[in-house]
Amino acid sequence: MPASSNPNFVLQGIARLNHLGVIQIEGKDAAKFIQGQLTHDFALLGQDTARLAAFCNPKGRMQASFVGFKRPNGVIFLVCSRDLLAATVKRLSMFVMRAKAKLTDVSDQFQVFGLAGDATISVASHAVPAWSKSDFDAATLVNLYPAEGVSRQLLVVPVGGEVPQGPALTAEHWAWGEVRSGVATVTLPVWETFVPQMLNYESVGGVSFKKGCYPGQEVVARSQFRGTLKRRAFIAHCAAPASSGAEVFAADDANQPVGTVVQAAAAPSGGWDAIVSLQLTAVSSSTVHLGAADGPVLQLLPLPYALLEDI
Repeated sequence: MPASSNPNFVLQGIARLNHLGVIQIEGKDAAKFIQGQLTHDFALLGQDTARLAAFCNPKGRMQASFVGFKRPNGVIFLVCSRDLLAATVKRLSMFVMRAKAKLTDVSDQFQVFGLAGDATISVASHAVPAWSKSDFDAATLVNLYPAEGVSRQLLVVPVGGEVPQGPALTAEHWAWGEVRSGVATVTLPVWETFVPQMLNYESVGGVSFKKGCYPGQEVVARSQFRGTLKRRAFIAHCAAPASSGAEVFAADDANQPVGTVVQAAAAPSGGWDAIVSLQLTAVSSSTVHLGAADGPVLQLLPLPYALLEDI
């Protein structure tokens, strides 16, 4: 059932995001180390900006995605899906070698909140764009992409620290806002499924093409500059429940899936909304369906941001 059947629903309030965890990277070489692992530039990361970034395998497939930022003391935090956190810490730690950097799962030491609408915290005017960041004592606030025109923020607070006050927002409604923002989070069901551009990461600040090497960098760059990208992320609505990892089929081909559901959530007005990564040829030539060629129709909706090739 949908999280709400109210067609006048407004995304607003504060949600505790237990599905997200926090990785801490400390040490003299923390920024230098992670610079060589993720799709975005952490060497130039300042105190007023966060990063959307991905950790890829050598074939450019995303093993995790993060909202990353640097605390005033130089420690770097990576917020990611809990279902991938332990394995991600283990894989990243394999590359530390002689670098003076230590990775730790500190999810039990921090609380992560999502703030939306009137519940968002006012910060300096320069911190309005997505991925801008502010520190409040031991807490960190990151501006996210809006959903349905509503401002959203991620707040990371130490356990025992001051918790934001405001109306409660359910985790289900927050998940719907995440889908409607069009910015996908990699979770276990879609591990190693996508090159970053298949989730539009280059268009939402998740990839730097000016930084040095990282695992999969050659594949990511080739996808961008040699015209080899064949999939893109779209927002879609469906009358039936959808889930991460579900296959999508074109109406005229029952044998081969043409896409994958990245993440999905019940829509407040009924049905389900999803971020789906689809073959561009299927989008231009056929209707697409959930689970089978004759399954529920996926109605594609406009993206809330311009793709890099259109900017």
